[in-house]
Amino acid sequence: MIPQFYQKVYSLLRKVPRGRITTYRDLAHAAHSKAYRAVGTAMNKNPYAPEVPCHRVINSDGRVGGYASGTKKKIEMLKREGIPIKNGKVVNFEKYLHKF
Repeated sequence: MIPQFYQKVYSLLRKVPRGRITTYRDLAHAAHSKAYRAVGTAMNKNPYAPEVPCHRVINSDGRVGGYASGTKKKIEMLKREGIPIKNGKVVNFEKYLHKF
């Protein structure tokens, strides 16, 4: 059984379009929570990928962060969507940030 908080986070993340990103913090706030780490855990346990695009969730400082299939894979996926990444960080990430 998938926790209700995870379901809420997955529902919100489905709204982040291709070529856009969000942060663990922004996703937690959109879910009316401060549980940023719980959002990370939900991403790691995401049973709905790629319909729930967990690769689009990054750290608040623009770093790409971890990914269940590896950071290299996450970077490849983001780049395919047109997100520029240099040295493990999204370049000008505010430009690509999805607002809830």
